[in-house]
Amino acid sequence: MVTYYDDKSVQVTSTAVTVNGDAYPLAEITEVWHHQGSRSWRVLIGRGALGAAMIGPLVAAVLGIALAVWLDGSATVTVAIVGVSILIGLAAGPIADQLFEYFDRSYARGSRPREVWIRWRGHPVRLLCTPDALRFGQIYRAVQRAMEAQVQGRAAR
Repeated sequence: MVTYYDDKSVQVTSTAVTVNGDAYPLAEITEVWHHQGSRSWRVLIGRGALGAAMIGPLVAAVLGIALAVWLDGSATVTVAIVGVSILIGLAAGPIADQLFEYFDRSYARGSRPREVWIRWRGHPVRLLCTPDALRFGQIYRAVQRAMEAQVQGRAAR
């Protein structure tokens, strides 16, 4: 028996697809397809907030430098304001690195629910609904590969 995918709730093998304890033998599955739900505004707003947080220190640095020039104060005050502004701008690097990691994870998880469907014994059955785009892709591809292998096995006989 070949295992194509295995996690705590889904197992795809060369003989069956098991989801939350319900087993669907591959021999009884005639079709597999997927469906995407609508985008989640909550996820999109979160991504926008991450983007704003990434450029925030840079904007603050530029505004600080502009303020130092506009104030036209003593050289000491101008150098101090420009220096602090540059430090704020440099702080954007490590902050952006952390925020890019969250941003990247956000895209891996996806912004909409995805469903895997099969036709089992002539009836449509929703195997899985998940907002996690990476997990969805792995499971969907595993079911496809298992079904392809079974069809090739039948043809070889």
